[in-house]
Amino acid sequence: MVLLLGLWSLVGPTAGARAEGAHPASGTRAGGAYAFTPGARTVVGAPDTASAVALDARHTYRSSLPRAGRLYYRLRLTAAETAYVPVTAVPPSDAVVSATDGIRVSLRNANGTSCSYASARFGAGISPRPVTALGQRETGKALCQGGGTYYLLVERLDSGRPDATAGAGGWDLEIAPVTEPGLVRAGSTTPPPDWHSASPEPPSGRPRERSGGSGFATARTVGQGVWHTALTPGETRFYKVPLDWGRRLHASAELGGAQGHGYVGGALTLSLYNPVRGAVDDTSAGYTGTAKPTALAPLPPVEYANRYAVPAGVTSVRFAGDYYLVVHLSTRLAEPFGPGPYEVTLRVRVDGRAHAGPGYDGGPVPEDVFTISEADRAAALSGGLGDAVTGAAGGQGAGDGGGDGDGVMRLVAVGGIGSGTALLLVLGGWTVAARRADTRKR
Repeated sequence: MVLLLGLWSLVGPTAGARAEGAHPASGTRAGGAYAFTPGARTVVGAPDTASAVALDARHTYRSSLPRAGRLYYRLRLTAAETAYVPVTAVPPSDAVVSATDGIRVSLRNANGTSCSYASARFGAGISPRPVTALGQRETGKALCQGGGTYYLLVERLDSGRPDATAGAGGWDLEIAPVTEPGLVRAGSTTPPPDWHSASPEPPSGRPRERSGGSGFATARTVGQGVWHTALTPGETRFYKVPLDWGRRLHASAELGGAQGHGYVGGALTLSLYNPVRGAVDDTSAGYTGTAKPTALAPLPPVEYANRYAVPAGVTSVRFAGDYYLVVHLSTRLAEPFGPGPYEVTLRVRVDGRAHAGPGYDGGPVPEDVFTISEADRAAALSGGLGDAVTGAAGGQGAGDGGGDGDGVMRLVAVGGIGSGTALLLVLGGWTVAARRADTRKR
């Protein structure tokens, strides 16, 4: 009986809210700190290679980058593995930034030769937000062959403007190394043939409420469909779309209308990252107060051989796994159009024919980085909520406004089909008994 009463306390208010036509308050938290990976190890970057602390792909790390920062970290790699080291920089919410501020990341061998470098900047929105750049060492490339010690260099890109003093302290960093094994048998090094590059028709239909996570680790699963949330200026929200080998993603975001006058460049930014947090594409939209969509460029299906292509939007779509959609609203929206919240609609389309992946000679680290669960695979195909049953996103419970029916789905997952049926029978019995008692009183 106690269990049934506890379950009723979860179901009752939820059912009542739906019956009255209420909608969950999704994504209305003001500001919101970045959610680092639980259990991430704190390390201190070194000013030179001699004192660089060691990283490995079994762990995610936290660190800090000062304004004039240039920090080194050390990795030990084998000759057969490709290494990916994404670095996410998180400036304070009150930081004054320019469009060209950000970070630059490179991976170097013991001789100081750069294997790769990438940068991430705040862009047209001129708004502090988490930005991610990827350092990588690829086997089969002319540079950086062989096993041994490699160094990750993280540098801060700063305009150095005299007015950039607010929030000008250190930026938090999240570093999440990944290693990918080679193949059992060498395959073709020719990129896939031409693919249909026209923008597909975005999905239509009634949007479903879905709040995003506050970081990569708490990204909320979305599948094909139309999703809605509400954000305040300065907020960044993370979603993940599971993609199998052979599947293709297209996404767009729309900022709803608001009262006010003016123009804000880069008001809404939509970014896409692959399973190792490497940048795939990003887009932004200026805003005048009327609803404005922005869409990612058409992408090819996920294929191993995409890595041999030249365009970044193709070579980065090289493995199956979770692809991350990151939505940000510029802080500059608040002055001409008010503090919000603002309605944001995310449209996701997943198509293409799934197939088996390549024959890896061993497993990646972390071991699940290039795989997706059966539940998430079904979500990508059907537009389901994916992690609603498993509760895999950010520890947000039934009352967080996380999605239409999230709380009920978690309840069914915990209680099971049999318990849920029993609960409905008991509640129905209570209702009948109450009506009979009321009739006798009359």
